[in-house]
Amino acid sequence: MAGSLLDGALAEVAADVDARFDAWLTIPDDARADLYRAMRHAAIGGGKRLRPLLTRATADLFAVDRDCSGRVGTAIEAIHVYSLIHDDLPAMDDDAMRRGKPTVHIAFDEATAILAGDCLHALGFEVLADPATHPDPFVRAELVLDLARAAGPTGMAGGQMMDLEAERSRFDLATVTRLQQMKTGALITAAVEAGAILGRVAPEGRVGLRGYAHDLGLAFQIADDLLDAEGDEELAGKKLRKDEVAGKETFLSLLGVEPARQRCAMLVDQAIEHLRHYGAEADLLRAIARYVVERDH
Repeated sequence: MAGSLLDGALAEVAADVDARFDAWLTIPDDARADLYRAMRHAAIGGGKRLRPLLTRATADLFAVDRDCSGRVGTAIEAIHVYSLIHDDLPAMDDDAMRRGKPTVHIAFDEATAILAGDCLHALGFEVLADPATHPDPFVRAELVLDLARAAGPTGMAGGQMMDLEAERSRFDLATVTRLQQMKTGALITAAVEAGAILGRVAPEGRVGLRGYAHDLGLAFQIADDLLDAEGDEELAGKKLRKDEVAGKETFLSLLGVEPARQRCAMLVDQAIEHLRHYGAEADLLRAIARYVVERDH
């Protein structure tokens, strides 16, 4: 039952996100055409769509309109996709494949890739600030503020800077944990938080959901490290074992494979325990947590 619940939700959200990007990124008949093609190349098709799924699953706890949570989830996905485009650039990770197809700078060129990332970044905030997303300007403002904090120097971008520094420095477990909480965890937390904001849950009422998102984000990254070490590049749709080649410290290099696997499972159990005050309405969030450690790509 849990598997069918998750499979159905993953398929629905993936189709919804693709449809929204398709509508928002109509190719114009002018000199910007390649810019839109590049954005579509990165944004449409492929990817787990974990962040929009988390936003929808959390918003569903509070009976939020699905169109509303779909717009917000896709806005957060736009920020995620922008980060992948920039992360793949030669000046960053220098990757040639992403989601089973050539990265944007390979399919187009570096300048177009940079601009495509810039535009998806702007699109995310444009959607959140649009009255069509939510009628309450205070809700829209809180969504924008929370995502800006998650995406900036105290969140994802700060974590990416730490990741670059990891190639030149030896990080201990506490530093690697902080890096991943920022680089990966901040946007996952923002996706869950967005669902609660849409549900008009007061900040003090979000403690359990924040705990869930925090533990899920770390479990997700440890699972990613395990997949990087043991996974199949064809299934992953990207180059693996890059951190080992770059000499970066990871959860695996610091803990060992089996202890890392055990910690990942423990974090998933903790994440699910944070949802103890919810009933069957939180089953999708529980299924997402289990999926993090069971996925093969």
